[in-house]
Amino acid sequence: MPPRSRKAPKVPRDAVHHPVFARFYARVSATADRKGGIAAYREELLAGLSGRIIEIGAGNGLNFAHYPAAVSEVVALEPERSLRQLAVRSALRAEVPVDVVPGAAEALPVKSEAFDGAVVSLVLCTVRDLPRSLAEIRRVLRPGGELRFFEHGLAPGRALATVQRAADRTLWPRLFGGCHTAREPLAAIEAAGFALGTYRRLRIPDTGLQLPSSPCFLGVARKPFTGG
Repeated sequence: MPPRSRKAPKVPRDAVHHPVFARFYARVSATADRKGGIAAYREELLAGLSGRIIEIGAGNGLNFAHYPAAVSEVVALEPERSLRQLAVRSALRAEVPVDVVPGAAEALPVKSEAFDGAVVSLVLCTVRDLPRSLAEIRRVLRPGGELRFFEHGLAPGRALATVQRAADRTLWPRLFGGCHTAREPLAAIEAAGFALGTYRRLRIPDTGLQLPSSPCFLGVARKPFTGG
């Protein structure tokens, strides 16, 4: 079981800076929500949440419109300045209270055991230190709190998995804001001490040419009531 940390380490205010990618992502993600069915996955990801929620890597805030009314507050962290500014605008249109703040996944600037749920949406592929990020998420969740995830992951087939690993070693992370498509989020979540719940594999887009980013997982994990 990972050690329990009571204090979050400090990181620079803008630990992530990808202005070119931020502009590209803002355009592409909005189009994918409207035409590629991503909005429906966001709805599924957030369904049933309640209480205080922390969203790590909120991007331009496309999840905000899908939080259910039972959510009393969302603290949304986004380390990239340009995306954070867009997220603030999205927060103003949300039907639940959303507070957008700077911060990195490896050092969440919030108290331990302060949240009922945590959300990561196409984020674990980009963090610099995946185990540390998940340890931080576990720290800030109350016992029994849920981690909702919608993430890229390693393909089950050897051919695409080989392409993913090659892409991760070359230009893909530089072009796409640090994204690493060949990570294994399910194994990492379990290794961080979460109890893995229901999940399913997705292919995005579900037809046509598969990209290194096409294989995804959508599901839920829970922080145990015992063991810190």
